[in-house]
Amino acid sequence: MTPRTPRRWYRRGHRGGLLDLAARPASALWSLATARRIARGAAVDPGVPVVCVGNLTVGGSGKTPVVRELSRSLIASGLAAHILTRGHGGRLRGPLQVDPASHSAGEVGDEALMLAGDAPVWVARLRAEGAKAAAAAGAAVIVMDDGHQNPDVLKRLSLIVVDGETRDGEWPFGDGRVFPAGPLREPFATGLARADAVVLLLAPDAGAPDPELLRLFQEKSVLVARLTAAAPPPGPQLGFAGIGKPWRMERALRTAGCDLVAFAPLADHQVLGESLLQGLAARAARLGAGLITSEKDWARLPPTWRDRVTFWPVRAQFEDPAALERLLQPVLAT
Repeated sequence: MTPRTPRRWYRRGHRGGLLDLAARPASALWSLATARRIARGAAVDPGVPVVCVGNLTVGGSGKTPVVRELSRSLIASGLAAHILTRGHGGRLRGPLQVDPASHSAGEVGDEALMLAGDAPVWVARLRAEGAKAAAAAGAAVIVMDDGHQNPDVLKRLSLIVVDGETRDGEWPFGDGRVFPAGPLREPFATGLARADAVVLLLAPDAGAPDPELLRLFQEKSVLVARLTAAAPPPGPQLGFAGIGKPWRMERALRTAGCDLVAFAPLADHQVLGESLLQGLAARAARLGAGLITSEKDWARLPPTWRDRVTFWPVRAQFEDPAALERLLQPVLAT
């Protein structure tokens, strides 16, 4: 389980409380360790193109919907696209191919289990071994989930996903501090320099991308994608989510017209044990509400709870599919 992301990190102008100030020396060490790991990495070429979908922050940017849509697009074009992930939250080290019929989220992670319904998914703590296993199994292209700071696999294309929401005083990178004093995994300019393109992910109801945000990426190709979702179920609902930015799901449900009577933010990848679920169910019963959660959280539910909780699927859709094709074409042709 990953600790809950502090929302204050994403407040524009946030200068940090005592905890953030105390964490600044650790941020410097974190940045140094990340830079050394990347510099010393010996990238393995698995023999097929690798498209990396990563980000610059510690979570909640929307990588998973982008990975899913990118893989779907590649498969629709006739390519054998496989997904490679670390399997965060799962105990199996791999490399192994995820079988949704036999693996659990506790074994391979919730994201891997969810994505395996759309494409072949490989879990591997050692990404290079996973990439080689996918290529040996017939992958024509590998979509690597969350590997921008991982130097072990040769990438033909590196995309970074940026949460384009700038409403309510939020800014995707906060005030530019590195974890654990802020949301960045590494200094902004350093991470951006290694990216080939940026995927700016927007909410369905968001207007045009923030011009100030676009100026940060003026030397990079920028693809705009929007989240799309089905209509929420009718009637009162109690929502809960253990994702990087649970407040975004709460806001999205309300914007979509959900009668959300309460919302419980959980830590990212939080274990959904019987006690927690019983507590949520009891609270929902008192409010006369159903239970609704994200698709990723639903994948972590014990099987006995899946009929009692509705998941709200969210997808990403590129505004200009032709621009995506132009970006991918030279990579896939090599």
